[in-house]
Amino acid sequence: MATITKEQARAVAQALEFELDEIDISLACLSFVAFPLRTGDEREVRRALASVTPHLWEEGLALPAVAALERARRAGVPHAEAALADIDARGSRSRIVREIVIRLAEDLGQRP
Repeated sequence: MATITKEQARAVAQALEFELDEIDISLACLSFVAFPLRTGDEREVRRALASVTPHLWEEGLALPAVAALERARRAGVPHAEAALADIDARGSRSRIVREIVIRLAEDLGQRP
């Protein structure tokens, strides 16, 4: 089983080179994570992540996320290989996928 810590997954997600506008996912669904992130409601963030992450993954996040992780691995980003292994082991329930969704939700929350 792949092992990647939450901190490692967060660092990898932050290092990925992709933009929210390049990914075909529902911004309305992503907003369910963005709003509690903005208010600092960690419990609601966890609940929202559990609810929407599998849908976002299936809807269109999977391919661009894996492609970005592959680019990161080739570029030598620390823990990118472990992140890919985490996806292989856990799919949409992996730590890295949750951290990618958080990163995208933060990006959405920073929009005017």
